[in-house]
Amino acid sequence: MKKILAIISMLLPIITIGQTQDNIGVPISEISIENLDLISFDNKDQIFASNTSGDIYQYTTVGKQLNLFSPMRQGRLQQLEAAWTVNIFSFSADLQQYRILDRFMNQLSEQGFSPTEINLAKAATLGNNNMIWVWDESDLSLKTLDYLRNIVTQAQPLNLILNSENLEVLEIREFKNRLFMNVANEGVFIFDNQGNFISKIKIVTDQRMCFYKEHLLWIQNNQVMAFSISTKAILTIAQIPPRDYRYMQVGQETLALIEKDKINIYPLPNWIKSLR
Repeated sequence: MKKILAIISMLLPIITIGQTQDNIGVPISEISIENLDLISFDNKDQIFASNTSGDIYQYTTVGKQLNLFSPMRQGRLQQLEAAWTVNIFSFSADLQQYRILDRFMNQLSEQGFSPTEINLAKAATLGNNNMIWVWDESDLSLKTLDYLRNIVTQAQPLNLILNSENLEVLEIREFKNRLFMNVANEGVFIFDNQGNFISKIKIVTDQRMCFYKEHLLWIQNNQVMAFSISTKAILTIAQIPPRDYRYMQVGQETLALIEKDKINIYPLPNWIKSLR
């Protein structure tokens, strides 16, 4: 019996280490884009990437470029989303403008906020039911915009709800009928589909938000971390190579690790697939 216990005690460290090995595999492709900024997967794992001028590129997972959209008015994007079934959404705070493209990068809509009750949009994201969520820094309010009618349908003054006069919102994203707001030096705030505050996740990061199933993922000290939205647990799920990765994004069957001017594409590892 003592021998069995001794063998088990010898194996335990191996099992623990094995769970955090950098078993990321061999990349499918490496895509180089000068002044790379944002990336997003669509539901077929095609990659949409923007540069700091606001140009949007479309690639396959093997690195073949399919399309390029270059707007007449150049401006850096604060948001790029391709995960919606039909459209590509982009937003530029510099231009105070959002744009909707189809899957072939044809422009369907390009709108500013000036005719509405939105005075200084600093973050925006596409929502359900022809709606755009907008963080309006002029009055520290979270607003919903019906983009077909170009009218604000509701507004929540968050300085009162969150008890703060200094909210630097880095990004907002809708995920599974909830809105996630990443606030610098504060954490990630969660709202329901009416903009009502639900809870705060005490995770401080300036990386782009990345979701998979019921988890929020990010990179910390060469480790992939996961926050369970349902259980509130924080997990270390993998060790990755010690490179200067800026953030990560996950598709249906693909993982992207983003460096300066380079997208590294991998098959989705089992340590992500095993998340529930």
